[in-house]
Amino acid sequence: MQDADLASIAETRRLIERAGEAQAKLLDFTQADVDRTCEAMVEEGLRNASMLARMAVDETGIGLYEDKIVKNQFSTRTVWEAIRGMRTVGFIREDPANGVYEVAVPVGVLAGLTPTTNPTSTAMFKAIISMKARNAIVFSPHPRATKCTIAAARLMNDAAVRAGAPDGLVSCIEHPTMEATNELMHHKLIAAILATGGSAMVKAAYSSGKPAYGVGPGNVPAFIERSADVPLAVARILKSKTFDNGTICSSEQAVIADAPIEKKVLAELEAQGAHLCNDSERAALERTVIMSHGGVNPAVVGKSAAQVAQLAGISVPAHTRVLAARCDGVGKAYPLSAEKLSPVLAFYVESNWEAACHRCIELLNYGGLGHSMVIHSNDEAIIRQFALKKPVNRVLVNTPSSLGGIGFSTGLQPSLTLGCGSWGGNITSDNVGPMHLINRKRMAYDNGQVKVEPEYVAAPATATGVRRTGGLSEAESEALSRLDRETISRLVDAYLSK
Repeated sequence: MQDADLASIAETRRLIERAGEAQAKLLDFTQADVDRTCEAMVEEGLRNASMLARMAVDETGIGLYEDKIVKNQFSTRTVWEAIRGMRTVGFIREDPANGVYEVAVPVGVLAGLTPTTNPTSTAMFKAIISMKARNAIVFSPHPRATKCTIAAARLMNDAAVRAGAPDGLVSCIEHPTMEATNELMHHKLIAAILATGGSAMVKAAYSSGKPAYGVGPGNVPAFIERSADVPLAVARILKSKTFDNGTICSSEQAVIADAPIEKKVLAELEAQGAHLCNDSERAALERTVIMSHGGVNPAVVGKSAAQVAQLAGISVPAHTRVLAARCDGVGKAYPLSAEKLSPVLAFYVESNWEAACHRCIELLNYGGLGHSMVIHSNDEAIIRQFALKKPVNRVLVNTPSSLGGIGFSTGLQPSLTLGCGSWGGNITSDNVGPMHLINRKRMAYDNGQVKVEPEYVAAPATATGVRRTGGLSEAESEALSRLDRETISRLVDAYLSK
């Protein structure tokens, strides 16, 4: 093991121990203390949303500055508006009718793993929901997003301290290595893991032996059904797919058009800035976007359509927003049928909604199980059929998928950690929030369903063979039972006068 690895492990241990000390002090915080601290963290994040966005783009080369500002605002203000009223301290639920009461108990110290695609917004989001639940958190940043993640964590911690919280509540490994991340996930003081990143990293979190909230891949299909408002559906898809250059895991990866409206969908895609690739361009795109062994080429992640086209050697108009290519199948033989993390869409045509349903399931099985899908339709019966039959936990209707999945353009819980449930091998199917980061202690009163009466067991016989009950022999008890009130009173008076 190299000296750098040993130093990073030592750093990680120090941060965890410090976080443990800080978290122990949070046990005395009231709900008002918690909320005041969270408010301060949110305000600090909003003040620095632009600066952190610039840092993230400059350091990673991924995404769009303007959209990262929006992400930073979402991860602070929007999330806080949704969780502000949550009770996370003391008795959080009372059910007197059934005699059951719930008490919130913090999990403890959390490990936070952050991605290169959304480094600052993810860090602030996780710090705020951790504090809301009275937990501390130690981050392991992506190596290519270290500086901006450290900056975000520092801002959160400093704001919390100014609000009266203990120092060390939020921290970040400054010299991340694989060994340091491994130490973080396996340390005895770490109670749970919040993992956002590549499949290998999320899998490692789930294999750590600790409770873990991970996010599976999102190979999101978008079906445009014949009753849909096609121009609006295409506008929503392109807005979603171009947001931060397609880096949100809930962004669309494939468009499935209902056959009767194929020409209309294609015309709208082209009119609204999509470049429809010919066969040779599609082949070039396949070679560029997806590596030969599978997985997205890091060089295209979060790049613009023009940049991806240039890498692929494709000439496209300057106004191009998205690259779209026809596909006939799903799987390794069709590279663009996988998640692409860039403004690139696979395009399918199916004869009816039933065939589209099967195609969506195919795509989800190829790398998006449990995550999300979107349907654009005005036929409520078909919408409900899609909701019933798809192996996903978020069926998004007539909305940009990337923004709908995280709860920005929908009423879902605002979150940057989207559980994929058992389909995706995740511990939850929810949009993760503070309530996932507490233990719920239950206090339950007897409900009277089990009848219990005092039972007196006769004592065994004494050595003289006389059985005694309640300290008296049977004969004494029998004689006592025959005494009337006047006799008892006379005997007591006589005794007391001695």
